Amino acid sequence: MPQDFTWLNPPPRWSGDAAALELETGANTDFWRETFYCFTRDTGHAWLAPVEGDFTASVRFRGDYGTLYDQAGLMLRRDAACWIKAGIEFSDGMLNASVVVTDGRSDWSVIPLPGTAPGTEVALRLTRHGDALRVQVAIGGAPWRLARLAPFPADPAALGPMACSPERGGFRARFEGLEIGPAIARDLHAN
Repeated sequence: MPQDFTWLNPPPRWSGDAAALELETGANTDFWRETFYCFTRDTGHAWLAPVEGDFTASVRFRGDYGTLYDQAGLMLRRDAACWIKAGIEFSDGMLNASVVVTDGRSDWSVIPLPGTAPGTEVALRLTRHGDALRVQVAIGGAPWRLARLAPFPADPAALGPMACSPERGGFRARFEGLEIGPAIARDLHAN
């Protein structure tokens, strides 16, 4: 696993490492480009390490979600205009498995998770095979579920935990067990 993590937009408070990372977001932080909202924001917090070729990355995390758009998860980033953020986002009064794919402009997909409490542990896994990225999520110890299959360039990039709070500051997120290693098998429906 890469050891050279660096902050893109360091949060006001953070501590830890890949085994256990805690952070508190700054005010009005986000990653988004243009679509629907007509603005570009690149102010979210992401603790990133270089990745190349095929890989699988996984992490477990929790957040104190409660304000619209509070979010935490993983980011894969080539540059400011080409990135994917995936994880949990608070919207419509509930937690949602959320994926934003950005290639010049952002899109957003959500899978509502009704009845999932804000403190529930979530596991997230990103796997890159060539120019495709698979996003899988497991809620509260359940089996992995496919959340998204999206294009992403096979170029060198950076990957790691991210968190944002577009409508406030002080959102707290805790990440555990971050791992980045060889890509799992290409079978989309195997755990």
